[in-house]
Amino acid sequence: MSDPAPPQDRPIGRAIGHGLRGQCPACGQGRMFARFLKAAPACPNCGLRLDAHQADDFPAYIVILALGHILVPLMIEVNAALAIPLLWQALIWPGLAILLALAMIQPVKGAVIAVQWSRRMAGFS
Repeated sequence: MSDPAPPQDRPIGRAIGHGLRGQCPACGQGRMFARFLKAAPACPNCGLRLDAHQADDFPAYIVILALGHILVPLMIEVNAALAIPLLWQALIWPGLAILLALAMIQPVKGAVIAVQWSRRMAGFS
């Protein structure tokens, strides 16, 4: 009995790059998202089913972790260098956190879906 042919290699770096740009991880042409965080049912270019992913809350965890590593040192340095009143800080830091989270969540979710596709995880065979 012979072994089945090994699955075709799926380069993870290129897939993550496509995912960060919101493109299909397989072909890099079609759009990955139908709405802000809703994956398209399939790639319009190559037909890859994109709704098979199971990203769940992992992209949000990555964004929260990254924001903590960005904002906490920034807050410490700004407070050491400038004497910004507390009321202004109460407006600046949460506002910046919200803006950065909104800017980061879709690319991070695209990258998570791309990793799942490249490693044949969560419904991607």
